[in-house]
Amino acid sequence: MKKRVTYRSSGVDIQKANGLIGAIRKDVSSTRVLGSVDSIGGFGGLFDASKCGVKNQLLVAGTDGVGTKLIVAKMAGKHDTVGIDLVAMSVNDVLCLGARPLFFLDYFAAGRLDPELWKDVLKGIIKGCRMSGCALLGGETAEMPGMYPAGEYDLAGFCVGVVDKNKVIDGRDIRPNDVIVGIGSSGFHSNGYSLVRKVFSPKELKKNAALFLKPTHIYVRSVLDVISRVKVKGIANITGGGFYDNIPRVFPGNVKGVIYKGTWKMPRVFDMVRDAADISEKELFKTLNMGIGMIMVLSIKEAVKVQPIIKKYGLKSWIIGRIEKGRGEIEIV
Repeated sequence: MKKRVTYRSSGVDIQKANGLIGAIRKDVSSTRVLGSVDSIGGFGGLFDASKCGVKNQLLVAGTDGVGTKLIVAKMAGKHDTVGIDLVAMSVNDVLCLGARPLFFLDYFAAGRLDPELWKDVLKGIIKGCRMSGCALLGGETAEMPGMYPAGEYDLAGFCVGVVDKNKVIDGRDIRPNDVIVGIGSSGFHSNGYSLVRKVFSPKELKKNAALFLKPTHIYVRSVLDVISRVKVKGIANITGGGFYDNIPRVFPGNVKGVIYKGTWKMPRVFDMVRDAADISEKELFKTLNMGIGMIMVLSIKEAVKVQPIIKKYGLKSWIIGRIEKGRGEIEIV
């Protein structure tokens, strides 16, 4: 006699997933922006780009995840902020080209769908979309038994933004004597956690979960305000690769950036890392954001206008360096 098998008995409960999606429809709808078309639950998300208020528009797309910060969330049993991280990692990237995020999609994958955990993650994603002024247009919830161990899950996010062709910020106008303005981070953001987990024990990570799980700052509203008032030449999101890999991405080939240590206040989690392990300073600046989540390159005349604008959004900023002749490198002194 053949064994009776259903998809549900194999570990995948489609009805449960569909029910959860229906339950959060109202919360997802709260992220709608001008151009959103209500399409939650369909095969694709609809967006009317003609209503976004930008002429000569270019679309800018970005995708990212939260990385092994999810392991720390599991240790602490706290999953309601990693969704903010997920949104932040993509919207902050498209922002670097001067683009305003329009909509976001998420991908959630687990071996077995835990409704309460999933709801907590979605709360963060919805909050992150509200914070960045973009619509949560859709997503995918995948239950894959055998792929992920019990209690494990992964996240990916996808963002599309828009920028006027004539207002793309691509770094081509950066010149020697321009300055680098750094905007403060909340902590590690969503990078460097493989190093962090090597330095701290699970007990230490759980004990200090409030510090280690601080969500990534979303810089959209503050930086778009700056761009609307000030001539910004280059923007870099300080993510994986730290200062050394990210800042040069916006440089033309004939300049370098000189960063002056001690010109900004670092969150204490970075001192905790330095005190806990023998890690070279270069390794730290190459792996972590060291208290600077995003940088902007401007003329000195324009830079002095930035800090009062950033302050309005509850963020701190400092002039942390300058541009000199070079070959696209970063020097930290």
